[in-house]
Amino acid sequence: MDKLFDFELTAQLLRLDFVWAALLAAAVLGLLAGVLGPLIVSRNMAFSVHGTSELAFTGGAAALLLGWDIGNGALAGAIVAALVLGLLSRRSSEYDSVIGVVLAFGLGLGVLMLWLYKGRASNKFGLLTGQIVGQDFASLALLVGCAVGVLGVLAVIYRPLLFASVDPEVARARGVPTTALALVFAVLVGVATALGVRTVGSLLVLALMVTPAAAACRVTASPVRATLLAVVFALVSAVGGIVLSLAPGAPVSAFVTAISFLIYVVCWGISRVRRTVPV
Repeated sequence: MDKLFDFELTAQLLRLDFVWAALLAAAVLGLLAGVLGPLIVSRNMAFSVHGTSELAFTGGAAALLLGWDIGNGALAGAIVAALVLGLLSRRSSEYDSVIGVVLAFGLGLGVLMLWLYKGRASNKFGLLTGQIVGQDFASLALLVGCAVGVLGVLAVIYRPLLFASVDPEVARARGVPTTALALVFAVLVGVATALGVRTVGSLLVLALMVTPAAAACRVTASPVRATLLAVVFALVSAVGGIVLSLAPGAPVSAFVTAISFLIYVVCWGISRVRRTVPV
């Protein structure tokens, strides 16, 4: 327990370059997760994010086995997953079953690739649960470039996408291309999810992509306020998770999950109080 809250060791580690690279990566991921999260929640895509993260894991495992960059492999796997899920699930009634089928196949394939990989065990474990040494300033170029691209595309399609998310039937009747928007948004989510694999890990990236937004939606119905709160919650979870993981050297995802869950519980409590106390 003393090691868990060793502030002196944490302060020493915060002087290292690779830690600052990880913190910068966490800030970028927090921004992406906060902006995309409320739309993910409103479109009921939490399970889709989980499925995409597992396929990002498969792409990362393939890259690890072939000696390629893990980030590029995870990105390719997530984009393929988003396209496959978008094309195979034309009807909402089929969506969960399609995700389950693709997820199981991709996860099994990824486990096989990790078994075939004979390199360091820490690389395998880090792909699943995240590690701060997975980030360096060289890989930040890919991260920042993809983040700018995702936010740029989202800015262009945000208004019709929000309309289609809130009331898809009316949006479709008004001529909004809901199917095309859904496919584009799935790719954006896939890219953001893949970017989180190296830092947070494929198993628990859901905690960063969904939980902060779900917490924000608990306390406000405004899309703008929900997005702002989700960004703050995601930033606190991502950056705070890395800082807390420094002294014990534990996986980042454990602390990111704990912080985001605590924030959700607090927001849930606030929403319950609002319902019981008359205004």
